[in-house]
Amino acid sequence: MRNTVRQELVARQLEEQITARYPVGQRLRVLDVGMGQGTQALRLARAGHTVTGLESDAVMLKAAREALAGEPAGIRERVRLVEGDGRDTGVHFLPGSFDVVLCHGVLMYVEEPDAMLAGLARMLAPGGLLSLLVRNGDALAMRPAAARDWQSALDAFDTDTYTNRLGLRVRADRLGALTATLAGIAAPLHAWYGVRIFTDNVGNEVELPAAHELQQVLALEERAGRTDPYRGVAALLHLCGVRRI
Repeated sequence: MRNTVRQELVARQLEEQITARYPVGQRLRVLDVGMGQGTQALRLARAGHTVTGLESDAVMLKAAREALAGEPAGIRERVRLVEGDGRDTGVHFLPGSFDVVLCHGVLMYVEEPDAMLAGLARMLAPGGLLSLLVRNGDALAMRPAAARDWQSALDAFDTDTYTNRLGLRVRADRLGALTATLAGIAAPLHAWYGVRIFTDNVGNEVELPAAHELQQVLALEERAGRTDPYRGVAALLHLCGVRRI
């Protein structure tokens, strides 16, 4: 359920930002950096956009290719998959090549993300949308506290790193710091949301509830994700910056 909530909320939030910025029916050029299995990329391709997916992990790239193979020909034609690192976008693409750039669930694996973010911003055409999904460094105590791991919750106040569910030690980002970074790379913050406020501690093995209950969960998470103070303690932050014209 955790992944379903994440993917669905991010898709809704992204659609809201795209709809607000572009005429209905306009076919956009989208770059999905660290696309993983391609969930968001395929969703955007189904909506009619041209999508380039950049992925460095061979296993994820294979999964994305398999998912793409199951799509109708018209959708397959709109998707291009590229093996490469998100820190090297300038090697693969020309500046200003895309209307929308996604970077979801990637920055936590990058020790020094500022240079990568600057590269992503350069990929955007003027007025283009940069969509980031990051671990919320201002809420690192929430998950261990909900699990009654009191010492880990206390320790979380003094660090920007955490151990994810894969057992990897990775980093989190704070809203204030990212806001400053986005301003510095000429893609200032336009909107931000919280993602997974009430469902972050649901176990990976928990199956989806019945359709009606799932819709209630999504409605709750969606509303909280745009409402203070709830969004400030979300496990993930979805930030949308706009490239200066």
